Amino acid sequence: MLGGPPVHLMWSNAYRPDKPKLHKVNLRRIGAFFRPYWKQEVLVLLCMLAAQLLGLIPPVMTAYIIDRAIPHHNLHELWTYVAAIVGSAIFAMLIGVYQGYLNSAVGEGIMRDIRTSLVAHLHRMPLSFFTNTKTGEIMNRVSNDVDNIDNVVTGTLVTIATNFFMIATTFILMFFWNWRLAVIAIIVVPLMIIPLAPVGRRMYDIRKKTRESRDEIEGITQETLSISGITLIKSFAREDYERRRFFGVGTSLMKLEINLAMVGRWFIGAITSMVVVGPALLWLGGGWLAITGSLGVGVIVAFVQLVVTRLYGPAATLAGIQVQIVSALAVFERIFEYLDFETEAYTPDGSVSLPTIAGDICFEDVVFSYTEDRSALRGVNFHVLPGQVAALVGPSGAGKTTITQLVPRFYSPQSGRILIDGHDIAELTLESLRRDIGIVTQETYLFHDTIANNLRYARPDATEAQLEAATRAANIHDFIVALPQRYDTVVGERGHKLSGGERQRLAIARVLLKDPRILILDEATSSLDSHNEAAIQAALVPLMRGRTSLVIAHRLSTIVAADVIFVVENGRVVEQGTHAVLLARGGEYARLYRRQFRETTSIAT
Repeated sequence: MLGGPPVHLMWSNAYRPDKPKLHKVNLRRIGAFFRPYWKQEVLVLLCMLAAQLLGLIPPVMTAYIIDRAIPHHNLHELWTYVAAIVGSAIFAMLIGVYQGYLNSAVGEGIMRDIRTSLVAHLHRMPLSFFTNTKTGEIMNRVSNDVDNIDNVVTGTLVTIATNFFMIATTFILMFFWNWRLAVIAIIVVPLMIIPLAPVGRRMYDIRKKTRESRDEIEGITQETLSISGITLIKSFAREDYERRRFFGVGTSLMKLEINLAMVGRWFIGAITSMVVVGPALLWLGGGWLAITGSLGVGVIVAFVQLVVTRLYGPAATLAGIQVQIVSALAVFERIFEYLDFETEAYTPDGSVSLPTIAGDICFEDVVFSYTEDRSALRGVNFHVLPGQVAALVGPSGAGKTTITQLVPRFYSPQSGRILIDGHDIAELTLESLRRDIGIVTQETYLFHDTIANNLRYARPDATEAQLEAATRAANIHDFIVALPQRYDTVVGERGHKLSGGERQRLAIARVLLKDPRILILDEATSSLDSHNEAAIQAALVPLMRGRTSLVIAHRLSTIVAADVIFVVENGRVVEQGTHAVLLARGGEYARLYRRQFRETTSIAT
């Protein structure tokens, strides 16, 4: 067994990994998503620099127009300076269009990579993670959280670089032009920056709480608006209760969002006032220099134009963006929290990849618990030979389904071994193990897609002839061809446009296309009427032929022909043998069989 906490305990209430704390390494992880696009990013930076250099031309030309062309009454100079302004604007526009294309390509590529990394990581999470985490919370991380960092990735970082270049080039020009006015201009800049840290921390804390509240809303929405959820609500007439519950959670989120919107309003107001105070100081200082005769009016006008459009404005923007980034880090933390969760060991150290599986299954003293206080299996031992049909019977909660879930390593036992063809499955790659295992459960899942695509999920390259062969064997082909769109019929959400028996036969056809060596049937007919059960039983005959089959059966009459029957009780195998042997023995199986026979006879009469 691999080191670390048992897989089955990883997502229980008793064990949950600590959330990673935000520190410098997370910034490096964010940067890792940008690394594949470094060439495009360099071009974006060059475009930004060129655009900002061109942006310096209008204020300089404005000063020349006021201090040179107009006083000299020189129309040629006037036309030259105006042409420079117009030309710089046109070139800046063209560069901006190209930069926008590059930025969109980079930003959307990064968002695609983040979404793909998160979803691919979740696909490799153990089954216990999904049984202990609300679907709504998972969907909120994948959808809303990633969408919330979209602006940071696609727009904010570019805005930071653009404003940085704008401020840097403006500072250089201002000090080169007149250092005294430059000093006056930058006096108010620190007042815009000092409050950033406390405001950012407060927004970060509130943002984390809003994301948690959105998880709760997403969870309620996912549960109550699914087909099963809405059916339950209507059947118990709980619409008003659900409205009040949703209103309560929505009110909590509303208060958090109001707090988030109000944080730093005084700070934003101060920045806005500085945008007015700064130019006023410039007019005061510049006016004094102009009155004393040491400075031209055109330079003052150009300076005011520079600080309003290229200094205070960008500084205010950067201040606001800094706060946004700090709050966005709370969302990045949630994404990285999921990316840091331990996945299934698809390829354990020293793992073996089996090219083919014969189907020999052996349990050796297997002990398993879902939680520390809930023992599911206690020293289970049994052996199934290749090609045998092995039935698992016993009362509900005895451990039958748990046994079948350990075979494909959905969970791992605390002790003991499970062997496939003599190999410990803990040492097999999950791909080679699960490739030769087919599962048909009581609850059949179908995608909201066509019948053909649902069938091809097991074998993407299956031909139409192979689809037909599988559906004929599963006794569902005649039903499909009678539909208006035949195999192109969309089955609806979770296949709800089909009956339970039709879904089950499609599931059997899908497993037939996979052609596994080991078959697991978990009460595949228990919820069906007698007509559908007979159709499913007929469809199971070709499915089980030549395969090792583990069958969990609610109706004992369906497994009387099994090669071996294992009676499971309180997490142990208490009896094993054929139907005839176990009946003759008069033990637990005989009691179960006679009790069910009496119940069936009583219902019939």
